[in-house]
Amino acid sequence: MVPVDRLLSMSTDGASVRAISVLADPTRTAILGMMLASADGRVLVGRIAQSLGLRQPTVSYHMKALLDEGVVAREPSGRQVWYNIAPEHRDRIEALFANPVAHERRPFDLVRIVDDLALRFDGTVDRPTIESCVTETHNLLKRTSHPNLLGSRTAAFAADRLESSARAGVQGNTPTVLFVCVQNAGRSQIAAAVLRHLAGDRVRVLTAGSAPSPDVRGSIITALDEIGIPFAGEFPKPLTDDAVRGADIVVTMGCGDVCATYPATEYLDWDVEDPVGRPIGDIRAIRDEIALRVRDLLPAVLER
Repeated sequence: MVPVDRLLSMSTDGASVRAISVLADPTRTAILGMMLASADGRVLVGRIAQSLGLRQPTVSYHMKALLDEGVVAREPSGRQVWYNIAPEHRDRIEALFANPVAHERRPFDLVRIVDDLALRFDGTVDRPTIESCVTETHNLLKRTSHPNLLGSRTAAFAADRLESSARAGVQGNTPTVLFVCVQNAGRSQIAAAVLRHLAGDRVRVLTAGSAPSPDVRGSIITALDEIGIPFAGEFPKPLTDDAVRGADIVVTMGCGDVCATYPATEYLDWDVEDPVGRPIGDIRAIRDEIALRVRDLLPAVLER
């Protein structure tokens, strides 16, 4: 069993503080351990109750908490309901049980990241600017991002920032939309995923958060998957001036007056409820409201 203090000291689960506390409960930790130990990764509530010496309603209560956070998935089969660790969380849960060593001292080849970006932006951005952007981006993400993915996320976010700077004030580019919320793990990610899905290469889509979380909540990814919208490679990012400056439209959701103002940029504020800590039914409703807003926005974006 993973000690509670170890779980609380780690941010590798990539969820909010609420989700971390959900995982920290020793009964829920035991449930996840049984899932990992199972031959096919599946468990039944009744068998868990029997193995742990608990009443079935008690196990059901803990399973619901894990289910609401998107940590586990539900699989009905006839009259039985099986539970397993959600695929998007399995690697992180395995890491919690297998190797608690912190990754703060893990070496990252920032020189190689700079070399690759220098080739990508050859003739557009000079190397000193790229070096400065990579270093600053790496330092920004170290505060919140998943340590196992810090290298790739540094490269991806630095590329977005350099692209935004290069596009600022240039006419005739593919229109850029920036979605901003507080944690960049719910509303803004839903909106961005829907717009990418609907617009394809016709629109450049960015996201940011005024106080970004370590990772996107599993329940958000699940809610998008239910309606056929893929979610791959995205992660919470801090709000930077270059992202706002390079956007044609900035859409904010619940983050207050955090964006710098530029004359060529259009600003919208959507009053949408925060899905953090909400059950999956509420998240679906929020998802659908955001999807409708994105559909209404798309024609105006494509006209730019």
